[in-house]
Amino acid sequence: MPVNDAASTMNNPREILLGSQAVSGVLPVCDHYSGVEARMRKSLQLQAEMIQEFGACVFDVTLDCEDGAPIGGEHEHAHMVASLALHAQLTARAARSTSKLITPRVAVRVHPVQHPAFGADVETIVSHAGAALSHLMIPKVESVADVDLAARAVDRASAIRKSPLPLHVLIESPAAVHQAFDIAAHPRVQSLSFGLMDFVSAHGGAIPSSGMSVQGQFSHPLVLRAKLAIASACHAHGKVPSHCVVTEFSDTARLQEAAHRAATELGYTRMWSIHPEQIRPILAAFAPDRSEVERAANIIYAAALVDWAPISVGGQLHDRASYRYYWQLLERAQQTGLCLPAEVQQYFAPHPIDLQENP
Repeated sequence: MPVNDAASTMNNPREILLGSQAVSGVLPVCDHYSGVEARMRKSLQLQAEMIQEFGACVFDVTLDCEDGAPIGGEHEHAHMVASLALHAQLTARAARSTSKLITPRVAVRVHPVQHPAFGADVETIVSHAGAALSHLMIPKVESVADVDLAARAVDRASAIRKSPLPLHVLIESPAAVHQAFDIAAHPRVQSLSFGLMDFVSAHGGAIPSSGMSVQGQFSHPLVLRAKLAIASACHAHGKVPSHCVVTEFSDTARLQEAAHRAATELGYTRMWSIHPEQIRPILAAFAPDRSEVERAANIIYAAALVDWAPISVGGQLHDRASYRYYWQLLERAQQTGLCLPAEVQQYFAPHPIDLQENP
C-alpha cells in the first residue's frame, strides 16, 4: 500500500491516541542485566550490533551495582559503571554521520536507598554520566517514601540533564507488593519490576524453592498474586510492568514459554534477561504475530486518512478504542525488531542523539 503524503505529515498517533497515557514513553521489551565489567562491555557491544541489525534499540543494558559491586569496592565499581555508560554514548555520537543513528539505552541499578553505598552510587554515576542514562533502577523499594528519597538524591546529582532522570523500581517483598499501586502512581516512576527470588526468600520458607523455578513462579498462588498486582498497578497508572528473571538461562524453550505466558496471561510488556542467550527468545516471545502487524498497519493507516474518525475495515467497526490497541501493537512490533509495513514506517523514525544533553 503506498504511503500518502498527507498521512505522513499528521501528528504522531501516539500523541493523538494515548494522550496522558503516553507519559512514560515506550520501552524495549527486554532489560538485560550485567554486573561484571567484561560482561558489561560484551553486553554494550551486543546492543550496538543489534541496533545495526534491527534498526532499533531492542533491549536495554542495565549495568549492575547492587549485585555486581564487590563488598568494599562499591566506589570503584560505580566509577567504572559511569565510564562505561559515557563510553557507550560517545561511541554513538562518533557514528552520528551514519544513516540510522539510534541512541543506545543504558541504565544502572544502584544499591537500595537503605544501603550505605546508595548516596555515593547516585552522586558518582548520575553526576558523571546522568545524561547518558535512560533511567536508574532502584532495588528493594518498599514505599513511596523510598521513591521520594531516591528522586531527591538523583535530582541533586543530575544538574546536567535537561529533564528528570526516570526511575525504575524493583518490588521484592510482600509489603512492597501491598504498596504497588501507590508506588506506580509516583510521577517519577516509569516501570515496576518484580524481584522473584527476594520475594520468595522474604516469606521465610513459607514458599518452597520451587516457587523460583519456571513452573513454580506461574503456579504458586502467592507468587502469581504478586505478579498480577504489579502488572495491574502499572496498567492503572500508565507505567511499564517488567517481568522477573528466569534462572534456567540455558533452557531456551522454557525461557520463551515463561516470556510468552508473562506477556499473554499476566499483562507484562517487558522482561529481564540475565544472559545474552535470553535476549532473542524474549524478543520473539513478546513480538506480535506478523498477520496482526499487517492488520494493525492497515487500520492505523486508514484511520489517519480520516483524522481518526470511525471507519469500517472488513465489515468491522473501528474507532479510537481499537485504534489505541492496534497502535500499541505496532509499537510492540517495533520494539521487538519486526519490519513494519511501509504505510506506518514514518511514525517510527529513529530519534537523533541530543548533543546538547549528552556530553
